[in-house]
Amino acid sequence: MSRIDVHQHLVPPNYRRVLDGRGMAWPVPDWSPSSAIAMMDRRSISTGVLSLSAPGVHFGNDAKSRKLAREVNHYQAELVKDRPDRFGHFAVLPLPDIDGAIAEAIYALDELNADGIVLLSNINGRYLGEEEFEPLWDEINSRSAVVFVHPTEPPIEMLPGLPGPVLDFPFDTTRTAVHMTINGVMSRYERMKVILSHAGGFLPYAAYRFAEVAPIFNPDTTRERILTDLKRFYFDTAMSSTPSALPSLLAFASPGHVLYGSDFPFAPEELGVEFDFWLDTYHDWRPGQLDSVNRGSAEALFSRMCN
Repeated sequence: MSRIDVHQHLVPPNYRRVLDGRGMAWPVPDWSPSSAIAMMDRRSISTGVLSLSAPGVHFGNDAKSRKLAREVNHYQAELVKDRPDRFGHFAVLPLPDIDGAIAEAIYALDELNADGIVLLSNINGRYLGEEEFEPLWDEINSRSAVVFVHPTEPPIEMLPGLPGPVLDFPFDTTRTAVHMTINGVMSRYERMKVILSHAGGFLPYAAYRFAEVAPIFNPDTTRERILTDLKRFYFDTAMSSTPSALPSLLAFASPGHVLYGSDFPFAPEELGVEFDFWLDTYHDWRPGQLDSVNRGSAEALFSRMCN
């Protein structure tokens, strides 16, 4: 089993109860640790780095959000404690509660030995390049932590029959990544490593457009700085290893910055197997490049997974 899956989700029982009580625009899949391990065995995945998907843990009450984040992070940490060979975890934070998020990030990274932090692409319509998130970036950067950015609903009206995961999620990942870049987050906090879900949305495809045009409206930046900072991002392959998407991703991403992702269980296994096939049969791999995507790039980010 060779793959390290950096985009794998979990649905803890207490979290499912919260979601079921709210109602969701898309189905919440069944999940258990045993079903995750069985899936990984079938798909040559040695370790899955678990994270909550959208909508996160904040539903309008800071105190309840802090409590739910702590419960989820403890649940994940126990899974890793029991099966460190099969699981890692990105800690969830109770944003937009900045103080609570900083406290939970410190606790999760320092006490629970989380492998990183998961952040949603926007927090109630506020994107990750906003100044209000600077204290959180400072704490994350001081620990050289890994950040996994997962998309969520953008602050726009959903098109009929096209819920966020179908259409809007790739857009929102792209939007927050460019926002972080233009506002200097990627320049100021060079110790942290940021993984963008789903190959960064359409960022690789449009990166040079952003770099050429954005300085016209943002005179404090340059084409060269934008490209340098965009290339600092890491990208996962979840739902993105198609014959049209993969060449663009590999053409743009820095060496060692593409990692395997499954998006299980929100991407049904039969769909994930199809994306695995496209990844494995891509005709233009350079020597060692597929091994890097499947495992080597993740080992460089998460040293404890080298064995």
